[in-house]
Amino acid sequence: MNTADGMSKSRMSSPWFYFALAMGWSWVFWITDIALGLGVDSSLGLVLGLLGLVGPMVAGIASTYLSRGKEGRRDYWMRIIDPRRIRGVWWAVIFLFVPVLMGLAALIDVSLGGSTQPFREAAAPFLAAPGTLIPFAIVIFFYGPFPEEFGWRGYVLDRLQERWSALKASLTLGAIWAIWHVPLFFIQGTYQYDKGAWSAWFWLFEIGIIPLTVVMTWVFNNTQRSTLAVMLFHFMVVFTDDFLNQSPGTYIWSTVLWIVAAIGVTAVWGSDTLSRNALASVEPAPQPKGQMT
Repeated sequence: MNTADGMSKSRMSSPWFYFALAMGWSWVFWITDIALGLGVDSSLGLVLGLLGLVGPMVAGIASTYLSRGKEGRRDYWMRIIDPRRIRGVWWAVIFLFVPVLMGLAALIDVSLGGSTQPFREAAAPFLAAPGTLIPFAIVIFFYGPFPEEFGWRGYVLDRLQERWSALKASLTLGAIWAIWHVPLFFIQGTYQYDKGAWSAWFWLFEIGIIPLTVVMTWVFNNTQRSTLAVMLFHFMVVFTDDFLNQSPGTYIWSTVLWIVAAIGVTAVWGSDTLSRNALASVEPAPQPKGQMT
């Protein structure tokens, strides 16, 4: 590799290159949707919304092929498809952590006088037609967790952790991930639009993403950097949220509990790696020829 090629690959390996690509791709389509006043209820608006949604995936795959070698590319895909990276208790963490946390938030809310009506209303359609639950879950998975995690944890978290501690990397990723969502609050028909831009829920949503990101890094680093693990964990967040995070009280308490959880895993596992085990090797960023590593 000549010096110019090495320097080019090194720049493309920067997390900021990834963030610019992911944010730029998504926001171009979403801002177009907003400017045209379409919303996801129209065919064109839905297409623009979905094209924006795959920004993290497009950026993750593109950045991998532009900056990683053969082994790095293989590692990228294996972490998405290989369930063997997830061992023992971590399967329980993936599928039970979020329901327990959200259930506790709902329990606190109800015990302090909150109504159970929002939870009953959320569950009613599926109690009436249980067969719709599986298609609903599949849509939830492919609408957010699947395309997003190709990039956020599948690619850029490694790049951030090459430079900083796991905690600092998580706080940085969480802040940018929160900002990435902002246009969705202005696209008619989205879940975020229905909650209202600049509302109390808007701020709880934006703030809550940051401690959630810390917990997801904890899962990622303890499952041999498994992208599949965080896809499933992200799915559980969205799926459980649709049933248990349905009142103003639960919005508040779930955010508080995510903060407590982030502090807890940092205190127990340590801010450097959020893991008691050494992380699986990460292919180093390419260096220009003649430059010391």
